[in-house]
Amino acid sequence: MEIAFGPVPSRRLGRSLGINNIPPKHCSYSCVYCQVGSTAAQEIAPRAFYSPETIFRQVSQRLEAVRAQGEKADALTFVPDGEPTLDNRLSAAIDALRPLGLPIAVISNASLIWRPEVRAALGRADWVSVKVDSIDEATWRRINRPHPDLKLPDILDGIRTFARSFAGTLVSETMLLDGVNDGLAELTKLACFLRDAGIPRAYLAIPHRPPAVPDVRAPNEAKVTRAHQMFCEQGLEAELLTAYEGDTFAISGDLRRDILAIAAVHPLRESALRALVNKSGGEMALVEALVAAGDLKPVEYSNEIFYVRRLTRSSR
Repeated sequence: MEIAFGPVPSRRLGRSLGINNIPPKHCSYSCVYCQVGSTAAQEIAPRAFYSPETIFRQVSQRLEAVRAQGEKADALTFVPDGEPTLDNRLSAAIDALRPLGLPIAVISNASLIWRPEVRAALGRADWVSVKVDSIDEATWRRINRPHPDLKLPDILDGIRTFARSFAGTLVSETMLLDGVNDGLAELTKLACFLRDAGIPRAYLAIPHRPPAVPDVRAPNEAKVTRAHQMFCEQGLEAELLTAYEGDTFAISGDLRRDILAIAAVHPLRESALRALVNKSGGEMALVEALVAAGDLKPVEYSNEIFYVRRLTRSSR
């Protein structure tokens, strides 16, 4: 399994070199909108996965390879196809990456932030995103489908505690789903929670890639605009993550490896995949071969074709 991938275009972090520090698909949630499918191994007890030394070696090698191609990275981002804080050596991994001289970000679902050791690990990063899709118990369970032992009040308390002590940049992300969590009353309560917790910047997202549950849809433009306006009225620096981030994926000189590493975490829109192939001087015949071999799967969503990595042949 490739640990480092990209850099990929990020609307929040620029050119983000991704770190997939959790094997597929170990997570505490099984979100209905997840772009890498339903959770196969739902768990909440942090444990060891890849060693910090292995993570450093793969990230540094990836960084060297993309720089050799004239590419750059603006940040190193822990954004696996599971929950990054399930790694009980996350602190050590962050520290190991410091000599590379780039800001380190962690994108977390915040489900384990009630654990002191998880807050300590997140505190080692420069930039942290916590996911808060709803502060209503029923809606949270409907969207995030959490591990049965998780308790929403504990998570919300953990976010408040972390926000008081974190010295870096802390942001939130909320995925808006049509008819589920896009009501004005519920969003007002969520905005007030974020404001009172001390999280000044809130990102509002909509599904862009094939979700785990097929009938998940984004709210219409009017609802999204209303949500943004309301967040701003509550004193938050709200920003929409509704525009396509673009096709400018980095290359390393190994096209097959690039495609599979990105698609494991970040399903590739067909236009992005073609741009990556053209940039590498390759041929779409390689993509066709990966599909035929069972390594990639084309999926249609919202009138677009995406290519998703098949992590096991049993999913064929």
